[in-house]
Amino acid sequence: MEGGYGPVAAYLLAGFGLAAATLFVAYILRPHDPYPEKLTTYECGCEPVGEAHTQFHIRYYIFALIFVVFDVEAIYLYPWAATFRSLSSLLGSFVFIEMLVFLAILVAGFAYAWRKGVLEWA
Repeated sequence: MEGGYGPVAAYLLAGFGLAAATLFVAYILRPHDPYPEKLTTYECGCEPVGEAHTQFHIRYYIFALIFVVFDVEAIYLYPWAATFRSLSSLLGSFVFIEMLVFLAILVAGFAYAWRKGVLEWA
Protein backbone atom coordinates (compact mmCIF):
# COMPACT_ATOMS: atom_id res chain seq x y z
CA MET A 1 0.00 0.00 0.00
CA GLU A 2 2.68 2.36 -0.98
CA GLY A 3 1.41 5.93 -1.34
CA GLY A 4 -2.23 5.02 -0.75
CA TYR A 5 -3.10 8.15 1.19
CA GLY A 6 -0.57 10.46 -0.44
CA PRO A 7 -2.94 11.87 -3.08
CA VAL A 8 -5.66 12.38 -0.45
CA ALA A 9 -3.25 14.27 1.77
CA ALA A 10 -2.05 16.34 -1.20
CA TYR A 11 -5.63 17.30 -2.13
CA LEU A 12 -6.45 18.19 1.48
CA LEU A 13 -3.30 20.26 1.80
CA ALA A 14 -3.97 22.01 -1.52
CA GLY A 15 -7.58 22.69 -0.53
CA PHE A 16 -6.73 24.14 2.86
CA GLY A 17 -3.82 26.08 1.34
CA LEU A 18 -6.05 27.59 -1.35
CA ALA A 19 -8.69 28.52 1.22
CA ALA A 20 -6.09 30.13 3.49
CA ALA A 21 -4.48 31.99 0.60
CA THR A 22 -7.86 33.30 -0.57
CA LEU A 23 -8.76 34.51 2.91
CA PHE A 24 -5.35 36.14 3.32
CA VAL A 25 -5.60 37.99 0.00
CA ALA A 26 -9.14 39.13 0.88
CA TYR A 27 -7.86 40.36 4.27
CA ILE A 28 -5.10 42.34 2.59
CA LEU A 29 -7.29 43.87 -0.14
CA ARG A 30 -10.46 44.67 1.82
CA PRO A 31 -11.21 48.22 2.89
CA HIS A 32 -10.77 48.62 6.63
CA ASP A 33 -12.11 51.84 8.12
CA PRO A 34 -13.90 51.19 11.42
CA TYR A 35 -15.51 54.34 12.77
CA PRO A 36 -18.17 54.52 15.51
CA GLU A 37 -21.16 55.02 13.23
CA LYS A 38 -20.14 52.07 11.09
CA LEU A 39 -19.91 49.81 14.13
CA THR A 40 -23.44 50.54 15.39
CA THR A 41 -26.29 48.09 14.98
CA TYR A 42 -28.22 48.76 11.80
CA GLU A 43 -31.95 48.15 11.73
CA CYS A 44 -33.75 49.56 8.69
CA GLY A 45 -32.13 52.95 9.05
CA CYS A 46 -33.52 53.49 12.56
CA GLU A 47 -31.86 53.27 15.91
CA PRO A 48 -32.68 49.93 17.53
CA VAL A 49 -35.22 50.12 20.34
CA GLY A 50 -35.32 47.67 23.20
CA GLU A 51 -33.30 44.58 23.82
CA ALA A 52 -32.14 42.45 20.90
CA HIS A 53 -32.67 39.14 22.71
CA THR A 54 -36.31 38.10 22.84
CA GLN A 55 -37.88 34.80 23.76
CA PHE A 56 -39.86 32.99 21.09
CA HIS A 57 -42.45 30.37 21.81
CA ILE A 58 -41.22 26.83 21.18
CA ARG A 59 -44.18 26.31 18.83
CA TYR A 60 -42.44 28.45 16.17
CA TYR A 61 -39.36 26.24 16.21
CA ILE A 62 -41.42 23.06 16.01
CA PHE A 63 -43.49 24.53 13.18
CA ALA A 64 -40.34 25.44 11.27
CA LEU A 65 -38.80 22.02 11.88
CA ILE A 66 -41.92 20.26 10.61
CA PHE A 67 -41.93 22.52 7.56
CA VAL A 68 -38.32 21.62 6.80
CA VAL A 69 -38.99 17.90 7.24
CA PHE A 70 -41.99 17.91 4.90
CA ASP A 71 -40.21 20.17 2.44
CA VAL A 72 -37.22 17.83 2.25
CA GLU A 73 -39.52 14.85 1.82
CA ALA A 74 -41.35 16.66 -0.97
CA ILE A 75 -38.03 17.10 -2.75
CA TYR A 76 -37.87 13.32 -3.14
CA LEU A 77 -41.13 13.36 -5.13
CA TYR A 78 -39.76 15.32 -8.08
CA PRO A 79 -36.98 12.93 -9.21
CA TRP A 80 -39.36 10.02 -8.79
CA ALA A 81 -42.03 11.73 -10.92
CA ALA A 82 -39.47 12.73 -13.55
CA THR A 83 -38.21 9.16 -13.97
CA PHE A 84 -41.48 7.33 -13.30
CA ARG A 85 -42.06 6.10 -16.87
CA SER A 86 -38.57 4.70 -17.30
CA LEU A 87 -38.62 3.11 -13.84
CA SER A 88 -42.10 1.64 -14.22
CA SER A 89 -41.13 -0.01 -17.49
CA LEU A 90 -38.19 -1.67 -15.73
CA LEU A 91 -39.69 -2.57 -12.35
CA GLY A 92 -43.42 -2.66 -13.05
CA SER A 93 -45.84 -1.53 -10.38
CA PHE A 94 -43.28 -1.94 -7.57
CA VAL A 95 -42.13 1.68 -8.06
CA PHE A 96 -45.68 3.01 -7.77
CA ILE A 97 -46.44 0.92 -4.66
CA GLU A 98 -43.19 2.02 -3.06
CA MET A 99 -44.13 5.69 -3.60
CA LEU A 100 -47.60 5.03 -2.17
CA VAL A 101 -45.96 3.61 0.96
CA PHE A 102 -43.70 6.69 1.16
CA LEU A 103 -46.69 9.01 0.81
CA ALA A 104 -48.66 7.00 3.38
CA ILE A 105 -45.84 7.46 5.90
CA LEU A 106 -45.73 11.16 5.04
CA VAL A 107 -49.49 11.55 5.51
CA ALA A 108 -49.34 9.58 8.78
CA GLY A 109 -46.68 11.98 10.09
CA PHE A 110 -48.74 14.96 8.98
CA ALA A 111 -51.87 13.55 10.67
CA TYR A 112 -49.90 12.89 13.86
CA ALA A 113 -48.58 16.47 13.90
CA TRP A 114 -52.07 17.81 13.21
CA ARG A 115 -53.63 15.67 15.97
CA LYS A 116 -50.99 16.83 18.49
CA GLY A 117 -51.82 20.45 17.65
CA VAL A 118 -48.34 21.30 16.46
CA LEU A 119 -49.67 23.00 13.34
CA GLU A 120 -51.67 25.54 15.34
CA TRP A 121 -49.94 28.85 14.69
CA ALA A 122 -51.20 30.94 17.60
